[in-house]
Amino acid sequence: MPTPSSPLLPDERLAAALLAHRAGERVTVSSAGAHPADEVAPHIAQALTEAGVDLADAYPKPLTEEVVQAADIVITMGCGNACPVMPGRRYLDWPVADPDGAPIAVVRDIRDAIDARITELLTQLAP
Repeated sequence: MPTPSSPLLPDERLAAALLAHRAGERVTVSSAGAHPADEVAPHIAQALTEAGVDLADAYPKPLTEEVVQAADIVITMGCGNACPVMPGRRYLDWPVADPDGAPIAVVRDIRDAIDARITELLTQLAP
């Protein structure tokens, strides 16, 4: 089965790191944002580390039309008009609370909600 290319998760390295961790070699994951942060916040990194997720490859990228064009699936998390829309792409919106500045318990809940959606998506992509 061919590997689906580049699901795109704008400005949510938390979600991208979880998807890359769960998918392994089954998909190629990109993360981009309208205003990407320079680094993953320590409390978000902690929640990911607790889930066994490695952040070594996480780095910020701006969300551009070229990045969207390279994706088969674009997963948004409430980016609204900041996300370029390209024909022929599958768009999924996963509205979640913003983990930035949230207490670690809230970040864990956000992580778990995103992880459940990732599990469902991976079942659809590569059973």
